[in-house]
Parts: sequence; C-alpha cells; structure tokens
Amino acid sequence: MASTRRSKRVASSQPGFLRLKSFSDSTESVSSRRKRVNKNKKKNWNKHIDVNDVDAFLEDIRHQERTTGGLLSEKSDDTLFFVDVGQPEKAEPKAAESEEGKKRKGKTSQPLRIDLILQHDSLIPPPKDVLAYQQPNAKKLRRIAQKAEQLAIKGVVPRRKRLLNMRPVDRVTKKAVTEANNYPDREFYDIWGQKSKDSADPWYLQQTGKKRVKRPEKMNQKPSVIPAVEVIAPGGSYNPDFFSHQALLQEAHEVEVKKQKAEDKVERQLAVNKDDTATKETILREEVQGLVEEDNEDDETAPNEEEEDVALGGIALSQKKTERQRKKEKTEKIKEQQRASDKRLTELQQQLFQLRSIKVSLKQQDQKTQSRQTQRKANQEAQKSQPRRLGRLKFQPQDLEIQLSDELAGSLRQLKPEGSVLKDRFKSMQKRNLIEPRERAKFKRRHKLKYVEKRAFREIT
Repeated sequence: MASTRRSKRVASSQPGFLRLKSFSDSTESVSSRRKRVNKNKKKNWNKHIDVNDVDAFLEDIRHQERTTGGLLSEKSDDTLFFVDVGQPEKAEPKAAESEEGKKRKGKTSQPLRIDLILQHDSLIPPPKDVLAYQQPNAKKLRRIAQKAEQLAIKGVVPRRKRLLNMRPVDRVTKKAVTEANNYPDREFYDIWGQKSKDSADPWYLQQTGKKRVKRPEKMNQKPSVIPAVEVIAPGGSYNPDFFSHQALLQEAHEVEVKKQKAEDKVERQLAVNKDDTATKETILREEVQGLVEEDNEDDETAPNEEEEDVALGGIALSQKKTERQRKKEKTEKIKEQQRASDKRLTELQQQLFQLRSIKVSLKQQDQKTQSRQTQRKANQEAQKSQPRRLGRLKFQPQDLEIQLSDELAGSLRQLKPEGSVLKDRFKSMQKRNLIEPRERAKFKRRHKLKYVEKRAFREIT
C-alpha cells in the first residue's frame, strides 16, 4: 500500500500531469467569477458593491474620537507626546510614624470593577438636547419681538406697555421676615387651603381680566337661622314634669283647634244657602214670566216727553254766544284766578304763625317713620326664622310627637318609639329653606286593568 501511494505522489509531481479540480476549487472559481450588474439602479448599490474599506475607515475615525476626543491628525504634538523625566522621588517617611501605623494603613483603596465598568470611557461630548432649547410658540414670539422692534424704531409705544406705565408700581420690595420654627406665636398656614394671595397689581389684573370675581356677601349667609337639630320642649321627655307636660299638651291642643277652624271655614264657604235654593213657587213664577200682558201706555208717554226736553236743550246749547257773553266769561275767569292767587298768599302768611305746630307735626312724622322702620326690621328678623315659599306648595309643619298622660312610660324600657328620623330630617331641611316642600307623586295608571279568567279556575267553576 505504501509503495502504491508513493508512486501516485511521484506521478502527480511530474510535469504534464493534469489534476482533477475538487468541489471546493470549483466553487471558488465560480464565486470568483465576476458577475455583471447594472450599477445605475439604486437597489444594486449596497447589494453588489464592496464597502468594507469605507466601514473600516469610519470605524477607525470613531475609535479615534472615543479614545482621544478627535482625529489624531488634527491633534498637536503636546497632546500626543510627553517628555519622560523619570519617576518622581518619594518623600521619606517621618521617624514619628511607627510600624504599627504602617500596618494599619495597608494597601491603597482601589475602585471596584463594577464602578469601572459603569464609568464613562468615551471622550465624545454628549449630544445637545434639542428639546431643551425649544420654546412653545417660538415663531409667534419671534414675530412679536420683531414687530416691537419696528414700532420702537418708529417711536410707537405698544398698548400693553402703555397700560403698565399708566399706574406706577411700587418698586420698594419689603424684606421677608423669617421666623424660627420654634416660634409659638406664628400664624397657622394651611397648605391645602383654597385661598391664594394676589401678589400681582390689582389694577393690572382688572385690566387683563385675570382678577377673580368678588363673591357676594349674601352667599356667605345661611338661608335660615333655625338650628339643624331642634330640641323638643321639656314636656316631650319620657318622664316629664307635670306642668311642662301640660304646657306641651296645651300647645298641641291649640294646633288642632286651628286646623279645625280652617276646616270649618272651608265648609262654610262651600255650604249652600237655603234662601238661594229654588222652590216650587219661584220655579212657577219664572216659567209664567212674560206670558201675562200689562198696560204700559202711561209709561210709554213719559219717555217721549223727556226726549223732547233733551232735544230742545241741545238746540239751545248749540246757539252761538254773543260778544257781551264772551267778555263776561273772560272777566269772571280773571277774577277767579285772582281770588286763587290771593288765597294762596294768605295761606303762606298764615303758615308763618303755624311754625310751632308744623314743627310738632314734622317731629311726629319722623317718629312714625322710625317706628315703621323698626317694625319692618323686626318683621324681617322674624321672617328669617320662618320657612319661605320656594315652590308651588306651602310648607306644612310636622305634627307634634306627644303622648297623653295615661300613655307616659315610667322607664326607657317601656318607652315605645314614635315618628321617623328620616321624615324629621326631611321636614327640617324644608323648614331651613334648603329644599322646597314636596308631596308624594300620585300613581296614575295609563291603561285600565283587564281581568281575565284563567282556564284552570274556569274548569272549577
């Protein structure tokens, strides 16, 4: 076997021997063959063009920027080279330091590996934050600034600047008095409070429309002076005093009497009067009326005579007045005016002697007006404790929850609950003018009920 291999090797080394190409050699020859590609098209630029040299050049530039902060060709010699003068001599340790102190110091502390990894090893400066330099409405503000410069060149003052210059602003700034934290008399400051101090000029805020609307004083007042929870009289206790219980019974009795009087009044108004009711005689008289003829000849002559007199009087009045009659009427009119003026003068002269009585009458009139004002104020104060008319319904007070003398319980265990807390609160809100008086909605059926007899019931019947 060895002899055959050696003979093959010798034969292959002889000149003129043709080798058979292997598969790898054939593939290399195929790949090394140049492929014809149209480079005018953009899709073939990166696909069939070798850009390794360009990538290597750019990577070299990036490496130089990371390590040296720029290109080496642009660096000066002082930054690239330095003069080696040898290692600096260390200072001799002081004699006062003992060997124990040296042992305590040990090796110098070195940074950890994780800290070295996190350190910034690139000399390239961070990119500029473009968003930090942007401003909202920058184009609009630039245009406003350019317009202001043009107006300033012409000598025109803008309206906003004129408004600010109309009222001088106090330039003196007051120094803030700082108080210590342990100062007990300082004012309490609520960080969650809704009130905010207006530090700007009030006139400027009013002109620019940024000033808050003043809250009306009426909105700070309560709608009623009645307390939210009214305490019942002492007679309403479970074990009340005799006199206080009787007083409460008397109050409840008066309320019931008023209700009964109101009901009786309505019944009297709606009652039918017996005198106005029709009887058989009145019905017969109304049916016969107009059927019986009466002699009215004398009555017919009288109206004719009256009509003639009225006609004659109208003719007499329509006659034309003479000159003498007109002059007489004119003189009478002048005399009447003279008499009226003389009467007015005499009344004015008489008032001079009535100054004392006039003064007394004026004083009485002032007293009457003052008394009326005080009465009006008293009525207004009394109205504050009364429910107002807020809706179409009138407020109806709640019935007094009271027990009779024989219903009183001797202890809390025997006491029976009366009334409802929900109704009590509802009536209290109506009485304090928080909600309008209401009534329960009446159920009105849209369709009539239809009764149907079931088949099972029909079979039984």
